[in-house]
Amino acid sequence: MSEHRRKMPSQEPPTGGRAAARRAAQQPVGRRSAPAQDVGRGAPSASYGPPSSHGEESRPYGGRAEARRAAQRGGRRRGAEAGPGGPGGPAGPGGGRRGGGGGGRGSGPGRGSGGRPPGKKRIIDYPRHDKYGWRRWMPSWRLVTGTFLLFVGVLMGGAVFAYSNVVVPKEDATAVSQNNIYYWADGSRMVATGSGTNRQIVGIEQIPRVMQEAVVSAENKTFWTDSGIDPMGIGRAVWNMAKGGETQGGSTITQQYVKNNRLNDQSQTLSRKVKELFISMKVGNETKKPAIMAGYLNTAYYGRGAYGIQAASRAYFNKDSEHLNASESALLTAVLKGATYYDPAGYPEIDPEATPQKNLDRATKRWSWILDEMVKDKKITAEERAKYTTFPKVQKRKQDAALTGQIGYLVSTAKANFINNNTEGIGTKELERGGFEIYTTFDKKKVRALEESVKKVYDEHIDPEKRPKTDTNVQFGGASVDVKTGELVAIYGGQDATKHFTNNADTTGAQVGSTFKPFVLAAAMKDGVRDKRLGPVQDESSRKIVDPDKSRYSGKNELKIRKYDGEIWEDEKGEGWLQTNDGDESYGSMTLRRAMIKSANSPYVQLGMDIGIDKVRDAAVRAGLREDSLVKGEVPSFSLGISSPSAIRMAGAYATFANNGEQNEPFSVTKVVKGGKTIYTHKGKTEQAFSSAIASNVTDVLRSVVEDPEGTGRKAAIPGRAVAGKTGTTDGNKSAWFVGYTPQLSTAIDMYRFDDDETKKNREFEKMYGTGNRDTIHGSSFPSQIWNDYMTDAVAGMPDVKFPEPEKLENAEPVFGGGATSPTPSPTPTPTPTETSATPTTTAPTTTPPATPTTTPPTTPTKSPKPGKTTCTVFDWDCNDPGGDPGGNTGEPTTTAPTTTEAPTPTGSATTEDPGNGNGGPGGGGGGDGDGAWTP
Repeated sequence: MSEHRRKMPSQEPPTGGRAAARRAAQQPVGRRSAPAQDVGRGAPSASYGPPSSHGEESRPYGGRAEARRAAQRGGRRRGAEAGPGGPGGPAGPGGGRRGGGGGGRGSGPGRGSGGRPPGKKRIIDYPRHDKYGWRRWMPSWRLVTGTFLLFVGVLMGGAVFAYSNVVVPKEDATAVSQNNIYYWADGSRMVATGSGTNRQIVGIEQIPRVMQEAVVSAENKTFWTDSGIDPMGIGRAVWNMAKGGETQGGSTITQQYVKNNRLNDQSQTLSRKVKELFISMKVGNETKKPAIMAGYLNTAYYGRGAYGIQAASRAYFNKDSEHLNASESALLTAVLKGATYYDPAGYPEIDPEATPQKNLDRATKRWSWILDEMVKDKKITAEERAKYTTFPKVQKRKQDAALTGQIGYLVSTAKANFINNNTEGIGTKELERGGFEIYTTFDKKKVRALEESVKKVYDEHIDPEKRPKTDTNVQFGGASVDVKTGELVAIYGGQDATKHFTNNADTTGAQVGSTFKPFVLAAAMKDGVRDKRLGPVQDESSRKIVDPDKSRYSGKNELKIRKYDGEIWEDEKGEGWLQTNDGDESYGSMTLRRAMIKSANSPYVQLGMDIGIDKVRDAAVRAGLREDSLVKGEVPSFSLGISSPSAIRMAGAYATFANNGEQNEPFSVTKVVKGGKTIYTHKGKTEQAFSSAIASNVTDVLRSVVEDPEGTGRKAAIPGRAVAGKTGTTDGNKSAWFVGYTPQLSTAIDMYRFDDDETKKNREFEKMYGTGNRDTIHGSSFPSQIWNDYMTDAVAGMPDVKFPEPEKLENAEPVFGGGATSPTPSPTPTPTPTETSATPTTTAPTTTPPATPTTTPPTTPTKSPKPGKTTCTVFDWDCNDPGGDPGGNTGEPTTTAPTTTEAPTPTGSATTEDPGNGNGGPGGGGGGDGDGAWTP
């Protein structure tokens, strides 16, 4: 590079001396500089070198390198066309960071100006032309503001267009409800019901102002002034919901009115919501507020099948709507939030959480909140609020006249089954709007047969007028299930659905007693008992599968219950437990079959402890009981049926044993049709709850309960039919059950005493001592009689099918529990002078056993010679079998009656032995139904 390019040109000294130089240096620079003025070439701000012949100044000091750098910084550094530069112009002291022009628009080469004219300006400056790096991609505030305003404008334009083009549907399109039609299993019409007949439209003048204002305070405070929608209300609803307090809904009253009356589509889609929004705006602007309020209150659903304020006023308070006070209005407003959970009567058949007590608590809280809100909104005075400190009295829920007798219970059962199982999201409110055809599984003849069987027992034995202390509040419940499919063919819910409002077939709370023991036996066969040497949690390899005929447990009365490892079980107070049997009878060591036949408690309580209560619970759930119906905890009495499943569930669970271990959920609706289209079809799901070997062995044991002459269920036997079942009675004689089945049908019957008056607090099950003029009520009495009468009629005409023979249980072995030990083998009997064979006669044996037992009972009883030909009953497995337990079944001789000398059998001893595994000797006699639940 030549020397003169690097050498600083000489400068002429400024004219005017130092003062002029200072003034020139102090002149403002950049945009704030004074208007451009031409200066002399010798001024300090003059460029190095003369201007070019093209009107541009010559290249500044620095040469080509500086020029290249300037070019790389962008064309924006180019100045305007040639002209006089301002202060700080060409190479002046007031220029930019890299020399050149200052604030003026001259031809200096700095940032503030340039030597070339500016490019064409863009409408949208993005990416920004005067920024570098990341700033180049940051939109300016002008661009952001403009874009936002454009978006708002488009949105408003679209809203105006949509609003102007929306068509408000006619009110009559959805305001008139239809009936629901229910059908019997054979397709014939059962009943037409629904909300269509339970609506009376009233004018706004018949709706009290306090009712209107209660709804406004609770649901839409801006109703009287808004345009049909309330954005602030939506925000408040979200905020209150986040805080967890009482909330107003996000929808306005106008929106709810539109949804109930103007829209057929109840789906929760975005398009439906947008449509509802615009229709609500139009209705809000075109319809007067009183008309909207009347329309909403006349069509809203209040529960109890009541649509509209007039029907609701009658359903809850038995008065016309115009006579409602502020307290009653607040309750009806609370019910609008959801009758299933705010009607004090409760809907446990729909949701177990919707019990009367829980609903009452929820309703009371919201009722009080609404009244307080009315005071805040100055709709009522504080003095008037002070009058309403007690929850308003609500009348009992009443059914439609068409739902009398059992029909109301059938409808409520089918309704709950459909609501809980449909996948369309159809709930109570939608169902009550009507238009549904519901096909049920109920068999008309079987329903009537079950009702007549209960009525027969009630009319013949229950007399509240004659025995008011023992025969009042007597109730029955029942359910019958098809074994193969789970179809609910019949139920008995009470005497009349319009008078007794609890469905006894579905929800009772009555403990099931000893009818729970088959689940203990099933658990013993499936999971087995634990090894006492190991920890409480054991796998299959450590457990022993129980053989019901070879295993023996102590049937001693007041047996001290122990844990599986032999340690004495103690409750929270450190007290042990002595398990009693019904009538305080002691049975000594007995097989599990014999214990089931006699309904002895102590063997099955101890067996349950040896298995583990968790395994017993699992077996019950596998069979078909709802887990939430079972008592929590690991108490010994769990095996005695202190839980309270419904009759429907008990019948379904026993059907699992009848169906070779295959479990089907009980159901009552096969299909539902609306508008000619099938919207629901039942899809059954069968699960293998138990192996066929376990199921057949449980059934075989339960056959003995009915067929053995000493069985507690012998009154349920149906001549010529295979029957299996179990009786059940609870502690204090407060409930009695019989649950049994044939190969085709499983039925459960229960009986108890419970006051129907829902206004009474702390109601409890009452004892049945003396009821029906009987000392006590057991499952073997009235429940067995009802079961037998109904099932005899129900199975008439069905094929005579037998139960399958019990299969061999794999790996089953004898187990001895509760102090019972393996019996000593009996030696071959040897005739002695004191032991003679009797000549066949028609008289009874002449031997007389000692009046009192010896102090040391012999371990091997003297055994009589084998009698002559005997006649054995069909289920007398050990008949004519020389082996077996000491004192085993010898059958019932028909030609000879042996004279024997037997060793005495002490009572009340754990070593006393059972008469054997068979069906027992002649005579029998019921040993009672020892089903008492344990009490301290």
